Amino acid sequence: MSEAVSHNPVGWFEIYVDDLDRAVAFYEATFGVTLESLDAPDTGGPPVTMKTFPMAMEASGAAGALAKMEGVRPGPGGTLIYFSCEDCAIEAARAAEAGGTVQQEKMAIGQYGHIALVKDTEGNLIGLHSQK
Repeated sequence: MSEAVSHNPVGWFEIYVDDLDRAVAFYEATFGVTLESLDAPDTGGPPVTMKTFPMAMEASGAAGALAKMEGVRPGPGGTLIYFSCEDCAIEAARAAEAGGTVQQEKMAIGQYGHIALVKDTEGNLIGLHSQK
Protein backbone atom coordinates (compact mmCIF):
# COMPACT_ATOMS: atom_id res chain seq x y z
CA MET A 1 0.00 0.00 0.00
CA SER A 2 1.53 3.33 -0.97
CA GLU A 3 1.33 6.41 1.17
CA ALA A 4 -0.65 9.39 -0.17
CA VAL A 5 1.53 12.35 -1.08
CA SER A 6 0.62 15.98 -1.53
CA HIS A 7 3.59 16.99 -3.68
CA ASN A 8 6.40 15.68 -5.86
CA PRO A 9 9.60 14.92 -3.93
CA VAL A 10 11.85 17.31 -5.88
CA GLY A 11 11.19 20.99 -5.32
CA TRP A 12 14.26 22.56 -6.99
CA PHE A 13 17.42 21.52 -8.80
CA GLU A 14 20.75 23.09 -9.63
CA ILE A 15 23.11 21.89 -12.35
CA TYR A 16 26.62 23.10 -11.59
CA VAL A 17 28.77 24.33 -14.47
CA ASP A 18 32.25 25.71 -15.14
CA ASP A 19 31.40 27.89 -18.14
CA LEU A 20 27.98 29.46 -17.55
CA ASP A 21 27.68 31.08 -21.01
CA ARG A 22 28.54 27.81 -22.77
CA ALA A 23 26.09 25.85 -20.58
CA VAL A 24 23.30 28.40 -21.15
CA ALA A 25 23.82 28.15 -24.93
CA PHE A 26 23.67 24.32 -24.72
CA TYR A 27 20.45 24.14 -22.67
CA GLU A 28 18.71 26.90 -24.64
CA ALA A 29 19.52 25.13 -27.93
CA THR A 30 18.58 21.68 -26.61
CA PHE A 31 15.20 22.63 -25.15
CA GLY A 32 14.30 25.67 -27.27
CA VAL A 33 13.90 27.94 -24.21
CA THR A 34 15.47 31.11 -22.83
CA LEU A 35 17.13 30.98 -19.42
CA GLU A 36 16.93 34.06 -17.20
CA SER A 37 19.27 35.48 -14.56
CA LEU A 38 18.32 34.78 -10.96
CA ASP A 39 19.54 36.91 -8.08
CA ALA A 40 20.98 34.38 -5.67
CA PRO A 41 20.67 35.16 -1.97
CA ASP A 42 23.82 36.15 -0.07
CA THR A 43 24.33 33.19 2.24
CA GLY A 44 27.73 34.27 3.51
CA GLY A 45 29.38 31.50 1.46
CA PRO A 46 30.95 31.67 -1.97
CA PRO A 47 28.92 33.75 -4.41
CA VAL A 48 26.77 31.81 -6.86
CA THR A 49 25.63 32.91 -10.32
CA MET A 50 22.41 31.33 -11.59
CA LYS A 51 20.38 31.14 -14.80
CA THR A 52 16.90 29.66 -14.33
CA PHE A 53 14.93 27.46 -16.65
CA PRO A 54 11.45 28.81 -17.48
CA MET A 55 9.16 27.99 -14.58
CA ALA A 56 5.52 28.13 -13.58
CA MET A 57 5.47 28.16 -9.80
CA GLU A 58 1.83 27.00 -9.67
CA ALA A 59 2.46 23.98 -11.93
CA SER A 60 3.62 20.51 -10.88
CA GLY A 61 7.22 19.44 -11.30
CA ALA A 62 10.47 20.97 -10.14
CA ALA A 63 11.96 24.29 -11.18
CA GLY A 64 15.69 24.78 -11.32
CA ALA A 65 18.75 26.58 -12.59
CA LEU A 66 22.25 26.33 -13.93
CA ALA A 67 24.64 27.44 -11.20
CA LYS A 68 28.29 28.49 -11.08
CA MET A 69 29.97 28.58 -7.67
CA GLU A 70 33.57 28.33 -6.58
CA GLY A 71 34.35 24.93 -5.07
CA VAL A 72 31.43 23.08 -6.70
CA ARG A 73 32.32 21.08 -9.81
CA PRO A 74 30.15 19.66 -12.59
CA GLY A 75 30.53 16.13 -13.87
CA PRO A 76 29.26 12.57 -13.93
CA GLY A 77 28.67 10.32 -10.95
CA GLY A 78 26.26 12.50 -9.01
CA THR A 79 22.54 13.03 -9.18
CA LEU A 80 20.80 12.33 -12.49
CA ILE A 81 18.06 14.80 -13.42
CA TYR A 82 15.45 13.81 -16.01
CA PHE A 83 13.85 16.55 -18.12
CA SER A 84 10.32 15.92 -19.41
CA CYS A 85 10.05 16.02 -23.20
CA GLU A 86 7.42 15.48 -25.87
CA ASP A 87 9.77 13.01 -27.65
CA CYS A 88 13.16 12.50 -26.02
CA ALA A 89 14.78 11.58 -29.36
CA ILE A 90 14.23 15.17 -30.56
CA GLU A 91 15.94 16.74 -27.54
CA ALA A 92 18.77 14.17 -27.71
CA ALA A 93 19.43 15.18 -31.33
CA ARG A 94 19.32 18.87 -30.37
CA ALA A 95 21.74 18.19 -27.51
CA ALA A 96 24.24 16.62 -29.92
CA GLU A 97 23.86 19.58 -32.30
CA ALA A 98 24.49 21.96 -29.37
CA GLY A 99 27.84 20.34 -28.49
CA GLY A 100 26.69 17.60 -26.13
CA THR A 101 27.14 13.84 -26.46
CA VAL A 102 24.38 11.25 -26.63
CA GLN A 103 25.28 8.53 -24.11
CA GLN A 104 22.12 6.45 -24.59
CA GLU A 105 19.83 6.79 -27.58
CA LYS A 106 16.08 6.77 -26.98
CA MET A 107 15.03 3.47 -25.43
CA ALA A 108 11.77 2.08 -24.09
CA ILE A 109 11.27 1.71 -20.34
CA GLY A 110 8.03 -0.25 -20.47
CA GLN A 111 4.86 1.39 -19.23
CA TYR A 112 6.86 4.45 -18.17
CA GLY A 113 7.65 5.59 -21.71
CA HIS A 114 11.12 6.28 -23.08
CA ILE A 115 14.40 7.80 -21.96
CA ALA A 116 17.63 9.03 -23.50
CA LEU A 117 20.82 10.10 -21.72
CA VAL A 118 23.06 12.95 -22.85
CA LYS A 119 26.21 14.57 -21.53
CA ASP A 120 26.08 18.38 -21.58
CA THR A 121 28.95 20.68 -22.53
CA GLU A 122 30.11 20.76 -18.88
CA GLY A 123 30.36 16.97 -18.50
CA ASN A 124 27.09 16.57 -16.58
CA LEU A 125 24.95 13.54 -17.46
CA ILE A 126 21.26 14.42 -17.81
CA GLY A 127 18.23 12.30 -18.61
CA LEU A 128 15.46 12.99 -21.10
CA HIS A 129 12.04 11.37 -20.55
CA SER A 130 8.98 11.16 -22.77
CA GLN A 131 5.84 9.04 -22.91
CA LYS A 132 6.20 8.42 -26.66
